[in-house]
Amino acid sequence: MLSESKMRQLQAESFGIDGLAIGRGEIPSPRFGEILIRVKAVSLNYRDLVVLSGSYMPDLQLPYVPASDACGIVEAVGEGVRGFSPGDRVIPCYIQGWRDGRLTAEQRYRNTLGGPLPGVLREFVTVPADDAVHAPPELSDAQGSTLPIAAATAWNTLMRGEIRAGSRVLVQGTGGVAVFALQFARAMGAQVIALTSTELKAQRLRELGAEVVINYREQPQWASAVREATGGHGADIVVETTGSSLQQSIAASAFGGFIGLVGFVGGYETTLNVRQLIGPMVRIEGIVVGSKRTLLELIEAMRVNRIEPLIDSVFPFERAADAFRHLESGSHLGKIVIEL
Repeated sequence: MLSESKMRQLQAESFGIDGLAIGRGEIPSPRFGEILIRVKAVSLNYRDLVVLSGSYMPDLQLPYVPASDACGIVEAVGEGVRGFSPGDRVIPCYIQGWRDGRLTAEQRYRNTLGGPLPGVLREFVTVPADDAVHAPPELSDAQGSTLPIAAATAWNTLMRGEIRAGSRVLVQGTGGVAVFALQFARAMGAQVIALTSTELKAQRLRELGAEVVINYREQPQWASAVREATGGHGADIVVETTGSSLQQSIAASAFGGFIGLVGFVGGYETTLNVRQLIGPMVRIEGIVVGSKRTLLELIEAMRVNRIEPLIDSVFPFERAADAFRHLESGSHLGKIVIEL
């Protein structure tokens, strides 16, 4: 099949960015129903950083290969594979086995790439053919690699919030989920209010379609600014990426509003006033990315609306640790990608 038997892979010898090293691994062979993918690009998510820190999965066996999201080319197919051929560009799904319907606990905790399953920062990966999708031809490998977690999370949040034309959507920050949510919401005719920390980022968010941008450093009690910007109505949908700001998100929500709790970049804990939930009937739901069907739906929506992922920066494989440091700095706007 392949003349070489070894591949390069990034592996964490110990927890922490300083524990990353380029090593060698065996090139896997596709089993029945599997495809072998030559990885071309990998995008980083905040989850990858906290897994690497050791705080998210402290019992993860070391060394491990990090990262969950990739785009590549089918190198070979196992017996019984239908729908894929060598040379096809593909994207593996983040949660293997979740193709549609409700997510199971086993899928959530055992079937995620980048921990506990081996990650994608290596030259070759194998996945079941049923747990991958064709990469959109109009997107580059770098752009395609951004879809499995960030785009799916943003899309799923808006769908769970029952978005419609005219909805008021609040997004927090300039990470991948927030930017995708902004782009999707605008394509659906919603008004977007965005939070950020610098005028440079604010200007870019306006260019992407945000009608109102609030600097949360200048206005730390930004919930009142959100309500003022919406004529006192509040946000119908909040894409909560911070976690620790949940109390303000509730205060910024409309009567009967929806908060999709998707991240915890600000920490794991917060204080809540339950009256803020009960009185205005605010609904909070934890969002875990999306199924294979979700990924296919958002890809079609991106094609129809000509939405392109926003790439902050691209690093070569040899500088993968620098890519993680850039993610850790929080200075990025959009997605950080590593090319192999």
